Amino acid sequence: MKQTTTIFLVFFSLLIILFISCGDAQSCKPSGKLRGKKPPPGACVNDPDCCKVGKFYETYTCSPPVTKQTKAKMTINNFEKGGDGGAPSECDIKYHSNGTPIVALSTGWYNKGKRCLKFINIHYKGKSVKAKVVDECDSTQGCDADHGFQPPCPNNVVDGSKAVWEALGVPKSDWGEAEVTWSDA
Repeated sequence: MKQTTTIFLVFFSLLIILFISCGDAQSCKPSGKLRGKKPPPGACVNDPDCCKVGKFYETYTCSPPVTKQTKAKMTINNFEKGGDGGAPSECDIKYHSNGTPIVALSTGWYNKGKRCLKFINIHYKGKSVKAKVVDECDSTQGCDADHGFQPPCPNNVVDGSKAVWEALGVPKSDWGEAEVTWSDA
């Protein structure tokens, strides 16, 4: 009986260790921090979201694993010239119409451009839309002119155009941030 109890405890302990280590392997931890600096007058593209002087912002080189229903925060982006995206899109070095369903993905999901010009499916409260990946929502840098003096992107963002928000039927009063799931199309 004592040997059976010991074997059970050892087995149970190994399961717990395995569960903890697998959970840890799935996580994406910050890769560093950067300090916010004051933008030149009039240089901040989206004022309430601009970097705060002296504040530290976490950076990420990874994102959570992609599944058939990857959880994400959807934010809104203006991909047109002068919009809050800052520079032209990374995938084709062009600006894009907000009337087109397009997105920028956090650095890890962008995967060094491997998702460039490919489509993803985004789901929100029973509706879905197919959108083209045209840009990276940079999780490694920010608070500079190339990033509209905005902080680095979190590691779990799908940054969608106005057309994405409209296609998903998100009420305009809720535009800005929404919980979604996505997958490769």
